[in-house]
Amino acid sequence: MGGRSGLPVRVLWMLHAFLDLAGSQEIYAPHSIRVEGDVTLGGLFPVHARGVPGTPCGDIKKENGIHRLEAMMYALDQINGDDELLPNVTLGARILDTCSRDTYALEQSLTFVQALIQKDTSDVRCTNGEPPVFVKPEKVVGVIGASASSVSIMIPQISYASTAPELSDDRRYDFFSRVVPPDSFQAQAMVDIVKTMGWNYVSTVASEGSYGEKGVDAFMQLSREAGGICIAQSLKIPHDHKSSDFDKIIRQLLDTRYARAVILFASDEDIRGILNASKRADQVGHFLWIGSDSWGAKNSPIQHLEDAAVGAITILPKRATISGFDAYFTSRTLENNRRNVWFAEYWEENFNCKLMSSSKKDESSRKCTGQERIGIDSKYEQEGKVQFVIDAVYAMAHALHNMQRDMCPENSGICPEMEIAGGKKLLKYIRSVSFNGEQEIPTSVCSLPCKTGERKKVVKGMPCCWHCEPCDGYQFQPDEFTCKLCSYNMRPSANRTFCQPIPIIKLEWHSPWAVIPVFLAMLGIIATIFVMATFIRYNDTPIVRASGRELSYVLLTGIFLCYIITFLMIAKPDVGVCSFRRIFLGLGMCISYAALLTKTNRIYRIFEQGKKSVTPPRLISPTSQLAITSSLISVQLLGVLIWFGVDPPNTIIDYDEQKTLNPDLARGVLKCDITDLQIICSLGYSILLMVTCTVYAIKTRGVPENFNEAKPIGFTMYTTCIVWLAFIPIFFGTAQSAEKLYIQTTTLTISMNLSASVALGMLYMPKVYVIIFHPELNVQKRKRSFKAVVTAATMSSRLSHKASDRPNGEAKTELPVQQHSEARDGRLICDRTTADL
Repeated sequence: MGGRSGLPVRVLWMLHAFLDLAGSQEIYAPHSIRVEGDVTLGGLFPVHARGVPGTPCGDIKKENGIHRLEAMMYALDQINGDDELLPNVTLGARILDTCSRDTYALEQSLTFVQALIQKDTSDVRCTNGEPPVFVKPEKVVGVIGASASSVSIMIPQISYASTAPELSDDRRYDFFSRVVPPDSFQAQAMVDIVKTMGWNYVSTVASEGSYGEKGVDAFMQLSREAGGICIAQSLKIPHDHKSSDFDKIIRQLLDTRYARAVILFASDEDIRGILNASKRADQVGHFLWIGSDSWGAKNSPIQHLEDAAVGAITILPKRATISGFDAYFTSRTLENNRRNVWFAEYWEENFNCKLMSSSKKDESSRKCTGQERIGIDSKYEQEGKVQFVIDAVYAMAHALHNMQRDMCPENSGICPEMEIAGGKKLLKYIRSVSFNGEQEIPTSVCSLPCKTGERKKVVKGMPCCWHCEPCDGYQFQPDEFTCKLCSYNMRPSANRTFCQPIPIIKLEWHSPWAVIPVFLAMLGIIATIFVMATFIRYNDTPIVRASGRELSYVLLTGIFLCYIITFLMIAKPDVGVCSFRRIFLGLGMCISYAALLTKTNRIYRIFEQGKKSVTPPRLISPTSQLAITSSLISVQLLGVLIWFGVDPPNTIIDYDEQKTLNPDLARGVLKCDITDLQIICSLGYSILLMVTCTVYAIKTRGVPENFNEAKPIGFTMYTTCIVWLAFIPIFFGTAQSAEKLYIQTTTLTISMNLSASVALGMLYMPKVYVIIFHPELNVQKRKRSFKAVVTAATMSSRLSHKASDRPNGEAKTELPVQQHSEARDGRLICDRTTADL
């Protein structure tokens, strides 16, 4: 490695002697590359090998020299063509050849510090007595290089290959930086690799002896200090080993299969034995080898065992192929690469031809045509340190970019403040540069990390191993080991790290569940108001009077309230809305069916009384009828009043109604504090009135059609009973449904709308039709006494029964002419009489 080549680093003290020499003479570098730019970077590369004694430089080094040099030129081209990095600033270069010799490299590097030296030329004169004129060399702000660890100078320097541990001493080499790791602290490097990879469960294998055992001991000690790393097994390869010993080690490693990462401190021969054994066990690809520098970049441990070593990590600088450089370098020719003064010499060496008479090639070599191509007419493989050269140049460029941004905010290029800034200022920016590529990292852990929302259940005695158990339902995860249940009005967040309030819902006006009932209610309200207005307008006409005006207005009021309850059931619940719900929920139906019951009861009593005597029954006058209706309604109001006293109205948020198994679908329902049972109880009295009214409608079904409205009332009650018989199973059958709020509210309001519409349509729409479109029928008939009315009705009823008994269905009338006439006009007579009574 570079860190082990050249003289010891202590030779840097020689630099001061060379600086003294530079004060009296210029260091001339005849072989160097100059690239003009706003900022100049120095470059130190081993373009040539060490020369024979008496000669500083030897043969050209194609890979370590030319490849690395061209890598710097390639990086400069890329940076100068990047509008985002150092905009309006061009990087130049002064590149020198170190000839792989530290003393020569130091001589050459003095060129970089000449601009920093203040020369006293007061006593220097030319031969003509005139003071000399010195051409000040360009200022080099930083240096890329060198390869050997012994070459380091006193300006900011980023090395691409110097790996000596001593260079990490900032007190001695404070201007030195590098993009490659040092040779020392392999065990620490291995621990860092394991931690970075996220591995916490590894095994170790060591060769018996000082190197392997002490290396593993150091790794285990450092892993304990770092924490979070568990050693599954620590195995040793004996000195006098056999193939079976390696097979046994592989079997032991497989006992802890989840510890895929294996730390290797072993000799070349032992490494080959381990890889061979893994191949025999058909475990190629299972283990993740981490090898010490005894493996490093050597080919001998893995020759013919490459497949078993795939994925191994060894302690050497990471090497990556830069595809862009491959395209750049293979396109270099003698015509387009004249800036590289050593490229012609490389061309001769690479293609084994001769370009000029001064060439070192012998006379027998063929002459170069200049049409040769790298990678086609010669073998080409990118040198391993190319990446680090490019990294070093980019690190310097990023440091200069950040420095220019901070020191020259008003300038787009180099400002005076940046020109006079010293090397220590640039060094601060160099040390803060960081850029890394992305790479998929394999795993070597006993247990994978638990997902968010899963708690760890640690395996007893193995802190690196655990089982992951999900926090389900309404549980959240307060820490990585615990699941807790959220409070009743909360649900876990999406990642189950905390609880959040359950959303509150109510039946919205724009919901389809509300639109249909509201539409029906609005139509019903309009129709009810129209009927009521028609009756008021024609209040004294025979049809209105025959309908029983007082009870009709009461009945229409009840129908109106049945429609109004729809809006109260959909409105946002509050104390006021809940109070009105309790009052009007059963009141509208109660008023309607109380009026209808009073009507049917009166008709029943009139005709039953008529069969016994001609004396009219009691309590059939309008005042009496209103009193009966009011007494029936007062029972409902008394029940509501007791309800208010026992359980005052208020709102609640029901979290159980829509608390689904999936917490994301959970909702709290804002509603009035009214249970399903209370709703049925509130409607129960009205249903009782409805059933009783239906019974009376059935009893009066034999009354002739021409005499009264008993039959329309009967049809109304039959239809209403069917509606409410359908309502009950729907209402209670959806008690456990997630859509309970919507289904029950919609079912209840539609049932009440239909009940009101049936009564309105069957009882009043025919009368309104006659009043408006056939006013000729709405005239006063002659008035008859109660006796005459009952007699006519009774005889008509008997006639209808006799007609049904005759074979031909014809009835023979035996009534006097006067009675027949009364029977013919019986409906208006009866209606008028009963209304007046």
